[in-house]
Amino acid sequence: MSLFQQPVGRLALTLPGATRIFHEHHIDFCCGGRMSLEQAATQAGVDIETLITALQALPAGNPIDRDWQEASNDELIDHILERYHAVHRQQLPELIRMARRVELVHGERDTCPNGLTDLFTTIHQEMESHMQKEEQILFPMLRKGMGAQARGPISVMRHEHDDHGENLEQVMVLTNNITPPKGACTTWRALYTAISEFREDLMQHIHLENNLLFERAG
Repeated sequence: MSLFQQPVGRLALTLPGATRIFHEHHIDFCCGGRMSLEQAATQAGVDIETLITALQALPAGNPIDRDWQEASNDELIDHILERYHAVHRQQLPELIRMARRVELVHGERDTCPNGLTDLFTTIHQEMESHMQKEEQILFPMLRKGMGAQARGPISVMRHEHDDHGENLEQVMVLTNNITPPKGACTTWRALYTAISEFREDLMQHIHLENNLLFERAG
């Protein structure tokens, strides 16, 4: 199958460095992981040849990167819990705190991301509910090999992942694609750096679940 037709989620799994290229070009490889590269490029307004050239120029596999396709479900779930669930629970309260500070001090500026505190509060609440459902219901089922019985919960989780993706799009709109304006204070810049880190983590988190863990369940 040519690169044009390969699903972007599959490329993100099999091509080391692809996720960095996708982030640079705003390609949705997590919620939109089943789209072909050509479809994803069209949706993002990216020249497909430019994208393919960048992907073909990536170096051979980096031995530092773990190939999670080789991991068992238990190993993959443990990684998701430690690397993403625990980290999001640290990131989101701090994002809310910094966003509140920036809105309080700079709310009169046209470039201030007013509404960001409320948006991250909503994201925090929705993600905590989502992660608890995974931890208490879905992940225990998958650890027991109950893939067929887990299709209902997986469908719900995929839908909620789409909601998370829509929330990220709102964050991008409010922050001018996470670009601090001229003269932004240290807290404002630190907030946008933290948002960028959170966005990349959440996309990788959803990618591993949608395109690997959930696909295994059938």
